[in-house]
Order: sequence, then C-alpha cells, then structure tokens
Amino acid sequence: MRSLYSPRRTWLHAVPAWLKLLALSLAGTALVLIDDVPAMGVVTIVVLALFISLRTAAWQQWKTLRSLLIAASLIAAFHWLTGHAALGIASGLRIMAAAMLALMLTVSTRFDDLLAVLETLLSPLRRFGVPTERIALAIGLMLRFAENFLSQWQRLDDAYRVRTGRSGSWRLLAPLAIRALQSAERVADALAARLGA
Repeated sequence: MRSLYSPRRTWLHAVPAWLKLLALSLAGTALVLIDDVPAMGVVTIVVLALFISLRTAAWQQWKTLRSLLIAASLIAAFHWLTGHAALGIASGLRIMAAAMLALMLTVSTRFDDLLAVLETLLSPLRRFGVPTERIALAIGLMLRFAENFLSQWQRLDDAYRVRTGRSGSWRLLAPLAIRALQSAERVADALAARLGA
C-alpha cells in the first residue's frame, strides 16, 4: 500500500515517534477544548506555520488539504445558515488544524516506528495473555488503510478530472470501494502467508 510518508528529511523527522504521538494527542485534546474563535484562529495560524516549515514534504499533501478546506468551509456555511456562525468558524478551523497536525505526523513518521510505539504502549497487557503484537498490527493496518484510501481517492479524482475537466465526487465511490476491497484482499493474503494461517 502506498504511504503518505515523505523520504524528504525535515526537522520533524528527527523527533521520536512517541513524542510526536504524545504531542498530537495533547494538541487534539486542546483543540476540542477551545471554543473561542479568535483563540482557534491563533492556534490554526501557529499550526499552519509549523506545517509550512516542513516545506516540500508537507506541500506534497496540498490536494488533501484542499479537500479538507472545502469540507471545513461547507461545515462553516451550514452552521452560518442555522444561525451559529461562530460555532461554524471554530469547527472549520478546528478541522483544518487537526488535519494539518495529523499530516505532519504522517509525512514525518515511518509506519514501523508507529507500530513500535503501539507495541510498547500495549506491552503491559501481555501479562494477561493479550496478543499485543496482533492488536498493534491491526491498529497500524487501520492507519495505513486510511492513508491508502485517501491516496486512491486522489488518484481516481485526478484521472477523472483529466478525462472530464471536473471533479469525480460521488461518481468515484464504486471504483474506490472496489480498489479498497482489492487492497484488503491482497494484505489479508500476505498476512495469512506470513503468519502461517
């Protein structure tokens, strides 16, 4: 499966994976707790500055951000129509800030490093006979499938846009579902062969 990880080294690549995951967790919690629009605006600007500091590695994900910006704008517009403009703006900014933080983690952290952190966090459960390696692998695969799903959507949308000159939107759901199922089947076969199932 294609990963969003960027081999282009940035300052964030040097930060340990566990520290990035911890920072993302704390930042995500803080984003949920902030309701004030000016405060959320300042936070979003700070996150955007951090995102820009990754340069090419981050800006390769511009299409992802563009799609999220559209979604955030639609959410803000919906709240504005229902008479809750401030809530809509705060929600839109929160989505963009959280998405940029998640992308920063994704482009700067190898899958193996994330998996190692998950295994370490789950290791105390081994005392109770819980198969922590398989749980960590399942969580890691879920994260990779989310990346793969997004990458497949972008490729299908690009191909449709080249052929027709407009976005595929809902028309891409069927081919996207087929590709996702094919990817899942290939990974399942590979795991069965590797684990001797």
